[in-house]
Formats: sequence, C-alpha cells, structure tokens
Amino acid sequence: MNDTNWTSELRDFAELKPRKSLAADAADNLREFILLGKLAPGMPVRERDLAEAFGISRTPLKEALRILEAEGLIAYGPTRRPVVADPSLEEINDWLRVQGALEALAGELACDVASDKAIAEIERLNKAIKGARDSEGQLEAFRCDMAFHDAIVAASGNRSLFETHATYNARLWRVRFLSSQRLVSRDITRREHEEIVDALKTRDAGAARQSLSQHLHTAEINIAAALAEADTRTEDI
Repeated sequence: MNDTNWTSELRDFAELKPRKSLAADAADNLREFILLGKLAPGMPVRERDLAEAFGISRTPLKEALRILEAEGLIAYGPTRRPVVADPSLEEINDWLRVQGALEALAGELACDVASDKAIAEIERLNKAIKGARDSEGQLEAFRCDMAFHDAIVAASGNRSLFETHATYNARLWRVRFLSSQRLVSRDITRREHEEIVDALKTRDAGAARQSLSQHLHTAEINIAAALAEADTRTEDI
C-alpha cells in the first residue's frame, strides 16, 4: 500500500468513528488500523501524513503516538521518527508468558471473589464470539474475545492485576488478531474457552488456573504459526 492510498483510507476510516478527544480519537483509529494490518510492522508513519489524514494539528497527534508507544504499537528509531512496532517473536513470547501468568492468577482469584453476575457475563461474552463471527465479521468477534479475557481479569477484583494485564494486552493485540484468523485453530480455542467458563462456574480455582495457562500456551503456538504464514505470503507477493 503506497503512502497516498493508506492515508486516504485512514481518513475515510476515521470519519466513521464517534468522536472522543482529538488525541484519544486518533489513537483509537490508528490502533485499529494497525490491528487490521493496514499498516505493516516496521512501516514509517509520518506525522505530517497522519495529521492530514485525521484533520488535526501535530500536538494532539504527538499525544496519540505517545499513547500507542506506551502500548508497544508504535516505536521510535534513532532519528525519533515513528514506525509501526515490529517486535521479535522472542519478545512476543515473553509478553504472552507474562500475560498467561496474569490470566491464570485472575481466573484463580475470580473463583473465590467473582459474583455470579460477573461469571454469567463471562459466559455471555464467550457465546457472543461465535455470534459476532457469524453475523458481524472477524473484527467484532475478536473484540468479543478480548472482552471475554478482560472480564475474567476484572472478575479477579484486583485492580493492579487488571492494569498490568491491559498493558500487555495492548502490545499483543495485533498478533492475537492475526492468530484469531486461523481457521485451523478455531475449534481448539472454542473448546478451551468452554473449559475456562466451566471452571469459573464451578468455582474450581485449580482448573481455572490450568485452563487459562493452557489457553495462553495455545495462543503462543498459534501466533508463531500465524506470523510464519504471514511471512510466507509476503515472500510470495
């Protein structure tokens, strides 16, 4: 995608979204654009082009880029010019293992402290994933999937855990979205979700910890495969 095409598409994309603050709005739209693979890892994102696409000044744009830098989606090279972050598989696996430990702890805690209402909402979100995939598409299904995991962490009642998890989740959004598109792994993921929900409903802390740890291990395998497949497609172009 050349510069003219992607900035025009980003402008049209942003105009469809409800408005927040200028910086938050720009960060939300650029984050989703990266998530959808419209901007490839390592691709330069010139501030002038972004400001023009969003119709904002450089000040809120710089704030938006700082938000995404903190989330690990934008990186700055030696020249301090922003690029789409391109973490190594080793870095991604490091983040996944931390996230796996956080979610396993969250599931264990949730079995002790979560309300029945909170667990019912986790179950509802799990059912919504398939419904969204059937009716609204892969992006909405992915949002439901991430909401499912966020709800488990929130049900732990531990605010520090929730905030730390959010940091790692933001860094992993792009690769987790990429892996969610793999049809070959979808049945495994669905089965693991059911095991997680069952463990929470029966308040089995050990099973919740184990099922969430296994689920993140499966994500690690799927992400490695998805990245390898994406590299192969790029080489074939």
